[in-house]
Amino acid sequence: MKPVIAVVGGFLGAGKTTLILTAALLLRQRGLRVAAVLNDQGDDLVDTHYAGSLGVTCDQVTGGCFCCRFPDLVEAAGRLLEYQPDVIFAEAVGSCTDIVSTTLRPLLRDHQDRFRIAPLTVVLHPQRIFDNPDLDFLYRSQLAEADLVFERGASVQVWIDRLLSGSVPAGAKTLDIDYARYAEAEAALAWLNARVTAHAAPPISAPMLVGPLLDRLELQIRIVHLKLFTQSDAGYLKAALTANGQDPIVEGALDASPSAKHEILLNLRALAEPESLRAIVEREFAALPARLTWQHVQCFRPSPPVPYHHL
Repeated sequence: MKPVIAVVGGFLGAGKTTLILTAALLLRQRGLRVAAVLNDQGDDLVDTHYAGSLGVTCDQVTGGCFCCRFPDLVEAAGRLLEYQPDVIFAEAVGSCTDIVSTTLRPLLRDHQDRFRIAPLTVVLHPQRIFDNPDLDFLYRSQLAEADLVFERGASVQVWIDRLLSGSVPAGAKTLDIDYARYAEAEAALAWLNARVTAHAAPPISAPMLVGPLLDRLELQIRIVHLKLFTQSDAGYLKAALTANGQDPIVEGALDASPSAKHEILLNLRALAEPESLRAIVEREFAALPARLTWQHVQCFRPSPPVPYHHL
C-alpha cells in the first residue's frame, strides 16, 4: 500500500514537532512504520537531531519552505521510501502559509501514484493572539487553510484516526494571499542557527552550562521561538521557548553528570535585526565557562517566498 504523506503546519512554537513525535510513537504501537521530513529556512536543525535521538527516521528540506523547495520535498520523501514507511509526516516551516496551493495540490496532482495525501493539519498556537501584526498575519493565514486543526492537549489518537480515515478531504481550502504582504511578514523575523562545541574545564553538567545562557538571551532578545539541543557523554538535553517570560520546556538528561565536552545546537527565531541578533548570541556564548569552537553559524531574514507551483 502507498504511504501517506501528512503535512503538518502551524506557527513557530505551536507544537508541530511534539505532535509528530507523539503520533509516531502511537503509530509504532499499532505496528506501523513512521518517518518524517523536517523543514526550515536555515540548516542544521534541532528537530532533526532530536527526532533521530528518539529513533524516528528523518530527512530534511533546508534553505526554504516546502513551497519554494517542492522538488526537495519530493526527493526527501522518495529517499524515505527505502525505509518502507506507512506514514511520512512533513513538518512545514513555522512561518509558512499557502501550503495547500503550493504543496498539497501539487502532491495530489503529480504524485498520487507513489503517495496518499492526507489533509493539511494546522496546530493551534497556545498564544492564540499575537500583538505583532506580521506574526498575527502569518498565523491567521495558516489557520484559514487548515483541513484539520489540532489543539494542544487534545487526543492525538483521535487526530490520527481522522487524519488517516480518508473522510476529510485534503487541500479543500485555498488562500487568496498577498505575496508582498506575506514576504513582509516573514522578513520581520531574524533566523539564527548555530552549532558550537564547548570544552569545559572543569567539567560541567548541561543544565548548568546552558541554563544561564537561556536566561541571558531572554533578557536581550524578543524571542518568537528558541530551540536548543546539547549532546554530551552524559546524554542529551533539549530546551524550547516560545515567548519571553515563560519557563522553558526541557527534556532529556536534567540530572546529567558533568561533562568536559558539549555539542550545542541553537535554532532561534526573533523579532530583531540579524546583525544585532548574531552579535548578542556570540557575546553570550563567549560568556560560557568553556572554551568554544564555532562549527557553524548563520543569521538572516527569510527571502521573499517564490513557490515552485501554485495551484
